[in-house]
Amino acid sequence: MDRLVNTVRTYPWGSTTALPELMGITPDGSPHAELWMGAHPAAPSRVEREGRLHGLDRVIEADPPAELGDALVRRFGPRLPFLVKLLAADSPLSLQVHPDLDRAAAGYTRENARGIPLDAPRRTYRDAQHKPEMIVALTAFEGLCGFRPPGESADLLDALGLDWLAACVMTLRSVPEEPALREVFSTLLSLPPDRLAEVDDALARAARRSGPLGDTLAVYAAISRAHPVDPGVPAALLIRHVRLSPGEALFLGAGVPHAYVRGLGVEVMAASDNVLRCGLTSKHVDVPELLRVVRFTSLTAPVIRPVPGMGGEEVYPAPVDDFRLSRLVLGAGDSARALPGSTPQILVCTAGTIRVAGPRHAVVLAGGASVFVPAGERVAVSGEGTVFRATAGEQRARQLNSH
Repeated sequence: MDRLVNTVRTYPWGSTTALPELMGITPDGSPHAELWMGAHPAAPSRVEREGRLHGLDRVIEADPPAELGDALVRRFGPRLPFLVKLLAADSPLSLQVHPDLDRAAAGYTRENARGIPLDAPRRTYRDAQHKPEMIVALTAFEGLCGFRPPGESADLLDALGLDWLAACVMTLRSVPEEPALREVFSTLLSLPPDRLAEVDDALARAARRSGPLGDTLAVYAAISRAHPVDPGVPAALLIRHVRLSPGEALFLGAGVPHAYVRGLGVEVMAASDNVLRCGLTSKHVDVPELLRVVRFTSLTAPVIRPVPGMGGEEVYPAPVDDFRLSRLVLGAGDSARALPGSTPQILVCTAGTIRVAGPRHAVVLAGGASVFVPAGERVAVSGEGTVFRATAGEQRARQLNSH
C-alpha cells in the first residue's frame, strides 16, 4: 500500500477554491480543475519505494503481475485500466462524446496509417481504448447528459423566436427520433457565425421570461456567455440539463453527448484520451466522425444512485469492467471495514479522516488524500469520514458492453 503524491491540473474552467478547500491548502488564485490519481502517463501519481518517489506508471511497468494481478494483466494488458480524479468545475467544459471499443480501435489504426502524430491538434483517436466515465457529486453539481426527447428540444428552439429555426423545430416534432436528432444536431453544429450570434442574443432575451421554460433557457444563456458564437451552444439545447445532489452520479457511456457545467465531484474513467468534441471549445471538432460516434437516442433517466454492497459499501453500478466505484461513509463508532484485494485499488478520502490499515503499515487520509493498494493486498478502513474506492469491475460487463 502506497500513499499517492498526485498532480493538480489547472484548466481555465477550474475552480480557484473548491479543491484547495477539500485538500486543506491555501488557494493561490489558479484554477484547480482536476486532481489525478492513477498511472496515466500524462500525469502519473507518484509513490515512495526504497526512499525515492517513482511514477506509478513506472512501478507497474516494472512488475505488472505484482501490482495488478495476473487476471487483470490478462484482461487489460500491463496497465492500470482506470483513472480517478477529483474534478472542480466553475464554468462549462466542452460538449463531448466518447467512442466505443470497436470505433476507437479502428480510428486509432486509421490515423496511425495516415501518419498523424499522436499530439497533433487534428488527431481524434490517441489510443485504441474506449473511455466510459462516471462522476459522483460531492456538492450540488450541474451537467449536460444525453439527448432530451425531441419534442422538448423543439419547445426550447421554438422559444428562441428565430424564424430560420422553424425547419429544425418541425423536424423534431414530426420525424422519428433517431433521424430527427441526427439531422438537427448536424445542422446546429454547422451554423455560420452570424447565426450563432443570433442564437446567443435570442437566448439572452428568452432567459428573462418567467416560468420553467425561462429557467431552463437561463442555463443555456449562461453557457453562451461562457462560449459566445460557438456551435456547441445551439447543439447543447438538444442535451438534457441535469442537477445532481451530493452522492448522486452520472454514467457517460459510448456515444452519449455530455458536458460538466459546475460543481465538485469524484470522477472515475477508463484510462483513455479519446474525446470527440462537439463544441464549447477552441479545440479540433471532427464533425463527420462525431456524427458516426454519437448515439442519437434520448436519455430519459440519467441520474444514478448507489446500491448497497458488501460490508457497508455503496456501489455505483456501471455496465463496464474497466472500473468499479463505491463509497463508504464511516462513523466514529463503526468497526473497521475489510476491503477485498483481488484487483488493485485506489482509495481517496473526500471528508473527515480515514485510516487505511494493511498487513505491514497504516496510512491516515484527510480530504483529497489517497492510496494505491496493489492486487492481493487486503486492507481495512476505519475512522470518521467518507472514502471512495475505485477498482476494476467484473469481466462479464465488458463482454456485454462490447456487443
